[in-house]
Amino acid sequence: MALPRLTDQQIKEDPEQQLRNFKRTKDFLVAIDTDGCITDNMNGKQMLIFHPQFMEFYGLWKIESFFREVAEYYNLFSINRGCNRFIAIQLTLKALAGREDVKKVLSERHVELPDIKPIDNYIDYAKENNLGLGNPSLEEFINKNPTSLPLYKLLGWSEAVNRTFPHISAKIPPFKNVKESLKLMSEYADIMVVSKTPYQDLVNYWENQGIAKYVYIIAGQEMGSKEHHIEVAKKVGKYEDDHVLMIGDGKGDLKAVKKNKGLFYPTSPGKEQEAWDKFPEVFKIFIQQKYKGEFEEKLLADFDKVLLKTPPWEKSDYDHVKSYREKQKIRKALYDKFNPGGRLLLL
Repeated sequence: MALPRLTDQQIKEDPEQQLRNFKRTKDFLVAIDTDGCITDNMNGKQMLIFHPQFMEFYGLWKIESFFREVAEYYNLFSINRGCNRFIAIQLTLKALAGREDVKKVLSERHVELPDIKPIDNYIDYAKENNLGLGNPSLEEFINKNPTSLPLYKLLGWSEAVNRTFPHISAKIPPFKNVKESLKLMSEYADIMVVSKTPYQDLVNYWENQGIAKYVYIIAGQEMGSKEHHIEVAKKVGKYEDDHVLMIGDGKGDLKAVKKNKGLFYPTSPGKEQEAWDKFPEVFKIFIQQKYKGEFEEKLLADFDKVLLKTPPWEKSDYDHVKSYREKQKIRKALYDKFNPGGRLLLL
């Protein structure tokens, strides 16, 4: 990285200091997501870490199939793919609480969903104060509400997720041709990592994989939204609109760069390797300033067809067991490889 690694203390006290110190060195700016974009770890991260940890913390194993189905939809297979962990939990709990079939199962199995109000309050607080959704801002909110036990539990879950990450998804290497593509980009563009993953996890991954040397700055969830990351860098560097490119796998990535009038290159779920194989040719089109218009519009039209807009449980022919089994092979393969002794319901 061009900018030095931040310490834990610096992240807590002033996480945005590197964004303020951003300096333009090339004519182009490329912003890149990590999970599901650089590395094929989205399924593993959610299915092996986020979801089982939440069920463990909140005693939801008795409704495992329902929780996994809903959480996977929002985190992996819908237009919400890649959203912040706290937003994802908010969406998941609201969807579960609103389903009649889930209400029946909760009653029969004597299970209670966690109160969503503390999560809502924290998210509102972060938004009102322009804070990134992450453990530092959650700790700040806890300090203002020191007797709210549910907030401590929420932080405990988030910390457990972070501590589990290095043992599983951090071991998954980048897609083939990523390193070569980064090297190519670095000759013409300032590269920044923009992500909703915690900063330290991002830096550890990029450094351990030997690819951090190609990027100027790594911006994690503590530094605000992806939109904010790009906005600051673009403003400081005074890059032209068609000189800014975002590479990502979710609608949030698309929205972040379009809010800043930049361009988007999708690594669509299930087609990530194909996207990286084509990237050198695509990047030439970008630096020749022929990307905007018909070329990008075709890519966006294809990308729009990949992510789901309607949950399976809202369809007329919905069958829960069938829906859960659709992703069962993916779950089992991940557990067999990374956590063979882990708890997983098979139907």
